Amino acid sequence: MTQKIVMKVQMNCQKCQTKALTVAAEANGVNFVGLEGAEKDKVVVMGDGVDAASLATNMRKKVGHTDIISVAEVKKGN
Repeated sequence: MTQKIVMKVQMNCQKCQTKALTVAAEANGVNFVGLEGAEKDKVVVMGDGVDAASLATNMRKKVGHTDIISVAEVKKGN
Protein backbone atom coordinates (compact mmCIF):
# COMPACT_ATOMS: atom_id res chain seq x y z
CA MET A 1 0.00 0.00 0.00
CA THR A 2 1.66 3.21 -1.18
CA GLN A 3 0.87 6.25 0.94
CA LYS A 4 1.19 9.97 0.31
CA ILE A 5 1.88 11.94 3.49
CA VAL A 6 1.81 15.75 3.47
CA MET A 7 3.28 17.58 6.47
CA LYS A 8 3.63 21.30 7.15
CA VAL A 9 7.04 21.94 8.69
CA GLN A 10 8.36 25.19 10.16
CA MET A 11 11.44 25.91 8.06
CA ASN A 12 13.20 29.25 8.32
CA CYS A 13 16.09 28.78 5.91
CA GLN A 14 17.48 26.67 3.07
CA LYS A 15 19.47 24.59 5.55
CA CYS A 16 16.24 23.72 7.39
CA GLN A 17 14.64 22.58 4.13
CA THR A 18 17.62 20.34 3.41
CA LYS A 19 17.50 18.91 6.94
CA ALA A 20 13.75 18.20 6.65
CA LEU A 21 14.22 16.35 3.35
CA THR A 22 17.12 14.35 4.81
CA VAL A 23 15.14 13.32 7.90
CA ALA A 24 12.17 12.29 5.74
CA ALA A 25 14.37 10.31 3.34
CA GLU A 26 15.92 8.31 6.19
CA ALA A 27 12.55 6.84 7.25
CA ASN A 28 11.82 3.20 6.44
CA GLY A 29 9.83 2.55 3.26
CA VAL A 30 10.18 6.02 1.70
CA ASN A 31 10.30 6.12 -2.12
CA PHE A 32 9.86 9.85 -2.82
CA VAL A 33 10.45 13.08 -0.87
CA GLY A 34 9.67 16.58 -2.10
CA LEU A 35 8.58 20.10 -1.18
CA GLU A 36 5.20 21.65 -2.01
CA GLY A 37 3.41 24.90 -1.45
CA ALA A 38 4.02 28.50 -2.44
CA GLU A 39 6.55 28.94 0.37
CA LYS A 40 7.99 25.39 0.06
CA ASP A 41 6.85 24.68 3.63
CA LYS A 42 5.10 21.36 2.99
CA VAL A 43 7.06 18.12 2.87
CA VAL A 44 5.54 15.36 0.72
CA VAL A 45 6.57 11.77 1.46
CA MET A 46 5.49 8.78 -0.61
CA GLY A 47 6.27 5.17 0.19
CA ASP A 48 5.16 1.75 1.36
CA GLY A 49 4.38 1.27 5.04
CA VAL A 50 5.65 4.67 6.21
CA ASP A 51 4.61 5.47 9.80
CA ALA A 52 3.33 9.06 9.62
CA ALA A 53 3.26 9.58 13.40
CA SER A 54 6.86 8.53 13.99
CA LEU A 55 8.01 10.51 10.96
CA ALA A 56 6.30 13.63 12.32
CA THR A 57 7.90 13.04 15.74
CA ASN A 58 11.35 12.78 14.16
CA MET A 59 10.73 15.98 12.19
CA ARG A 60 9.69 17.80 15.37
CA LYS A 61 12.84 16.65 17.18
CA LYS A 62 15.30 17.41 14.40
CA VAL A 63 13.79 20.29 12.37
CA GLY A 64 10.95 22.15 14.10
CA HIS A 65 7.21 22.34 14.56
CA THR A 66 5.46 19.82 12.28
CA ASP A 67 1.76 19.27 11.50
CA ILE A 68 0.43 16.31 9.54
CA ILE A 69 -1.85 17.74 6.84
CA SER A 70 -2.98 14.52 5.16
CA VAL A 71 -2.30 10.81 4.81
CA ALA A 72 -3.81 9.19 1.72
CA GLU A 73 -3.45 5.94 -0.16
CA VAL A 74 -2.15 6.36 -3.70
CA LYS A 75 -4.12 4.38 -6.26
CA LYS A 76 -2.24 3.22 -9.32
CA GLY A 77 -4.19 3.77 -12.51
CA ASN A 78 -3.64 0.87 -14.91
